[in-house]
Amino acid sequence: MSRPPTFAPPPCARVHGLSTRRGRFAVLDARPAGEPQGTVLLLPGFTGSKEDFVALLEPITEAGYRAVAVDGRGQYETEGPDTEEAYAQGELAADVLAQAEALDTRVHLLGHSLGGQIARAAVLVDRAPFLTLTLLSSGPGAISETQRQRVRVLSDALATLSMEQVWSAMRALDPPEETTVDGADLRRRWLLTNPAQLIATGRQLTVEPDRVDELAAVVSLPKHVVSGEEDDTWPLSQLDSMAQRLGARRTVVTGAQHSPNTDRPRETAAALTDFWDGRYGGH
Repeated sequence: MSRPPTFAPPPCARVHGLSTRRGRFAVLDARPAGEPQGTVLLLPGFTGSKEDFVALLEPITEAGYRAVAVDGRGQYETEGPDTEEAYAQGELAADVLAQAEALDTRVHLLGHSLGGQIARAAVLVDRAPFLTLTLLSSGPGAISETQRQRVRVLSDALATLSMEQVWSAMRALDPPEETTVDGADLRRRWLLTNPAQLIATGRQLTVEPDRVDELAAVVSLPKHVVSGEEDDTWPLSQLDSMAQRLGARRTVVTGAQHSPNTDRPRETAAALTDFWDGRYGGH
């Protein structure tokens, strides 16, 4: 489970509902002091929320960009249906296209982990709303076997236990130093997340095909593959290979693991904004 440093938005950001043709989505909307030079749409990963990007918001706005981090349907403060079919990847991709449309400008699209695969699916439906695509700790296909096993255990638990019961079981397994980190906020996020969303998106992560060649064919879209220097969800060799196949810029954030956005936010934001400024090549 992702652990943002805080759930409190910085002064540059506010929480509100983004109204779209596919419903209302809770967002953290951070704006620079002056006219933004671009808008960034940020999609969180599995078990995550818009707060996973809270540490990135100030450095992104300091670089002149508006950043909109979203809770997808069934995630935290965005309600969602109780049926797994509502969280098919195509449905989630259509939501992203509606979010971009509601922002009324072409956006830089970034997805973390699961969010990267949803972002990819949205681009493959319609590239037009997007200026660039960044895949943050998000690989070419299914997650590693170790992670697949963990997701299967979680899905089995969600099918038979309440969210409160699953939460208690997960916390009992956490290392002691992690049991009090944003505990109340993490619990609230977990309890508000729709279990059907977790089961459906967890399944997606275990069976996602390699669609890199399809994405590479979208030649007019600059791409960026970012990760930490360690990742147990997709091996770095897979991420390196994916970047090469995409002709993408590749950034490895020193000192970070699966969530550079929370592990090393300033360094991650610097690499992201440098890319959005138009420097698409290099490392």
